[in-house]
Amino acid sequence: MGTTEGMGELLVGTASWTDKSLLQSGWYPPGASSAEERLRYYASQFPLVEVDSSYYFLPRKNMAEVWVERTPAHFTFNIKAFSLLTQHPTKIEAVPEELRGSVEKKRLYLGDLEPKAVDAVWDMFLDALVPLADAGKLGALLFQFPPWFTLKKANKQYILDCAKRVEPWRICVELRNTSWLNDDNRKETLEFLEAYDLPFVCVDMPQGFKSSVPPIVAATSNDLAVMRFHGHNAEEWESGSVQRRFAYLYSEKELKKWVPKLERLAAGAAETHVLMNNCHSDYAQRNGQQLAALLEAAGDSVR
Repeated sequence: MGTTEGMGELLVGTASWTDKSLLQSGWYPPGASSAEERLRYYASQFPLVEVDSSYYFLPRKNMAEVWVERTPAHFTFNIKAFSLLTQHPTKIEAVPEELRGSVEKKRLYLGDLEPKAVDAVWDMFLDALVPLADAGKLGALLFQFPPWFTLKKANKQYILDCAKRVEPWRICVELRNTSWLNDDNRKETLEFLEAYDLPFVCVDMPQGFKSSVPPIVAATSNDLAVMRFHGHNAEEWESGSVQRRFAYLYSEKELKKWVPKLERLAAGAAETHVLMNNCHSDYAQRNGQQLAALLEAAGDSVR
């Protein structure tokens, strides 16, 4: 049986509210047919959402202003960092033309841009989020690093550089290369994040792939802990289709097993964000509501 004693508050949400398959699933009531109505309805069901569209294209300030208007006072938006900033390949059309220089590749990497252009991308990304921060609705900026981002001194420094860039806001760190979290290096990695008060993003995901990391549950910041559920659709994990990769509905039995683990996580931070990223049909929303109910039934403090 869980208890609220010594535990921080838990916020459960999902990594999408506009996914096409979600709109087709029937999760939204018939009256919620516009973008405004859907966000208002989503925010009546969950206290938290993760914005993933900002990974593919730079967010826009006017859109953030709209999100503020359409959500209640204590609603929280976590924002996934723009792909270029986490050293992923980025479609050239996602980078403003005036910043591309003479580069003519279909996909750009951070190193393809001049330092001043990189600074400009950072400025554009962060400036768009000011309305959320001003309204007290900006949660963490999710920095999900690629599978080739290995444990080495330069990459540790890059994580610290990212954290410095976003101050006074905060990043949370999701790692996708097992070198950080294998038996030999796990302690070093968690102690590094803890030393700089950076939240480690715990994940549940298929195992045995290049991008797989073990489901380590650890709070490395006193203020915030983060957990993301990616599902277990191993057959489709490397299919190239985001829709098929995340087509996994957790059973109630699976979710129940996570309740004590999430309680331990919440015991180490003032606030814990739990995000369902199995965004296919209404799977994330159904599982998110199930998990929140299970945590509440265990006596935990769920917003």
